[in-house]
Amino acid sequence: MAKKTRKFKTEVQQLLDLVIHSLYSKKEIFLRELLSNASDAIDRARFESLTDAELVGDHDWKIKISVDEEARTLTISDNGIGMNADELDSNIGTIANSGTRAFLENLKSADKTSDAEFIGQFGVGFYASFMVADLVEVITLRAGENETAYRWRSKGDGQYTVEETERETSGSDIILHLREDEDEFLNDSRIRTVVGQYSNYITHPIVIDATRSEGEGDDAVEVSEEETLNSMKAIWKRDKKDVTKEEYKEFYSHISHDFNEPFETIHFSAEGATEFQALLFVPAQAPFDMYYREGHKGLQLYVKNVFITDNCKELIPEYLRFVKGVIDSSDLPLNVSREVLQDDVLMRRIRKSIVGKILGALKTRQKKKPDEYRTFFEIFGRVIKEGINSDFENADKLKDLLVFHSSKSEGQLTATLKEYVERMPEGQKEIYYLTAENLEAAQHSPLLETFKDKDYEVLFFVDPVDEWISQSLTQYGDKDIKPIDGGDLDLGAE
Repeated sequence: MAKKTRKFKTEVQQLLDLVIHSLYSKKEIFLRELLSNASDAIDRARFESLTDAELVGDHDWKIKISVDEEARTLTISDNGIGMNADELDSNIGTIANSGTRAFLENLKSADKTSDAEFIGQFGVGFYASFMVADLVEVITLRAGENETAYRWRSKGDGQYTVEETERETSGSDIILHLREDEDEFLNDSRIRTVVGQYSNYITHPIVIDATRSEGEGDDAVEVSEEETLNSMKAIWKRDKKDVTKEEYKEFYSHISHDFNEPFETIHFSAEGATEFQALLFVPAQAPFDMYYREGHKGLQLYVKNVFITDNCKELIPEYLRFVKGVIDSSDLPLNVSREVLQDDVLMRRIRKSIVGKILGALKTRQKKKPDEYRTFFEIFGRVIKEGINSDFENADKLKDLLVFHSSKSEGQLTATLKEYVERMPEGQKEIYYLTAENLEAAQHSPLLETFKDKDYEVLFFVDPVDEWISQSLTQYGDKDIKPIDGGDLDLGAE
């Protein structure tokens, strides 16, 4: 076919301006999007090869990144499904017309199922290339149609050209001619950093040519070989029985920059109405920013192995802000830039499940190893108590996790509400507490005398947050919780 110049099929310039200037908060996102698209293309080829004899073969599936400093180009190549002329026109020539989405719709309409997860959903990620490139080329050959390859070119100015070209194997090359001020993406180390952050767990190898020296002196020669940049296998997607304690600790150190052993490791998969994988860590030492709410960072979020954010506050409440970890979901609906989660019932379900797992794990540790739990609560108890006034859904679970000093604890942080009730003498109907500036002031309060005479234990609220939570902490089970200086106490006839 002769070279043809065509206009995009929508108000493309306006949309391209949106993509380039507003849609993505960080320009390195373009590489994540292109690698995700390449991964999709390989997944489609693998899936279609199961039923199409034309595509069957011994494939070494991979995505390759190539840098040409002299030509100022960055190329992302895959050996996936590729595109023919019509698909180029419909998938790239029309903004927001995702080929992946159409493929999934075709699967559903044909009543087929697959475990394959396709990342692209909106068809705009490709156009993020224009954030860093003033010319983008696509050279592609459709699998099963080995006669003609096509070259697509555009400067993002409202039109594009398509012409026939040559490519030896099926797949696509995305060639970015970088702008003058985008030299950082000609740097191997920068490429490695971006891949490691955003695409480390894509399930196909992402490779780059690495050069090393062999031999010594005058006999030394430069040898180039492909180096894989991504690990491909997410630790949270592995069966927990196959993950060692050392691997958990190494991953925890990686995401938290804390090189101590975590206090608790929570690794689980949820199935059913909402499917996701979670790997959570409760630290043993308080992070330096635990009391800086404005610095609160949420959990890391992945959607189908692709990194979305390391600050997903929607998935965890503030009173658990010390928890570190990763959530990976196939179901979460993202907005068009993949960066902002849409408000959805799935988010609330995931959050509910996560919070339940964390509180359950802490309760188990409290029951099995109370001394270790009390040490933990001395560090994190003040933050956990914040949930009493904010998380009414989990109020009963949080009350069970609280530990206080008391008139019978001999200066130790040992009194839980459950233990208090179990120790109550016959005739005592209420739970009593005393608010004081510090433990010493509470222990020497003259208000305790009557309660000591009756052998009634009194909890000491000596944390600054205790008086605040007392507004909500008014009942435990069927027992009212009352201050001993409140005036309306049921102490018998006297």
